[in-house]
Amino acid sequence: MSIILGIDPGSRITGYGVIQKEGRKVSYLGSGCIKAISGGKDSDEDFSQRLQIIFAGVSELIIQFKPELFAIEQVFMGVNPGGALKLGQARGAAIVAATNNGLAVAEYSARQIKQAVVGTGGADKAQVQHMVKNILKLPGTPQADAADALAVALCHANSHDSLSKLAGQASKTVRGRLR
Repeated sequence: MSIILGIDPGSRITGYGVIQKEGRKVSYLGSGCIKAISGGKDSDEDFSQRLQIIFAGVSELIIQFKPELFAIEQVFMGVNPGGALKLGQARGAAIVAATNNGLAVAEYSARQIKQAVVGTGGADKAQVQHMVKNILKLPGTPQADAADALAVALCHANSHDSLSKLAGQASKTVRGRLR
């Protein structure tokens, strides 16, 4: 059994999703958003406060849910380099919260996440929300950032299984050669 915390980072809204994986079964434990929005201008001091909110929020989620696995979406380099830098800093705050709590960090591209959950790397947000709702048998459609974070966790659950199987097969092969 593994509890997985998935993070969809954002400098203003960071989505989180927590699932439990037991064998092939995945269960929903929680999801939502860490809102790092202040009333002030978009100053350096304001941005530093937002990073602190993200760090504290992810730290609190780790204390609350006690995940064994942590996964986060990689930075997407869009049209705005300044936005990508801020997103990278938000990711950094979440990653430091994870590593400070002894969690290894797995990173996935948006394309990998969509492929794992929807079956196509070009899926849109509505398709991701729909599939997350169906896979986890949720009564309603989760908010977009929370759905993206749940998709990150689901992607890691699938990837972690595949890697564990490969490691087991490689171990058996090596043992077979040593005999």
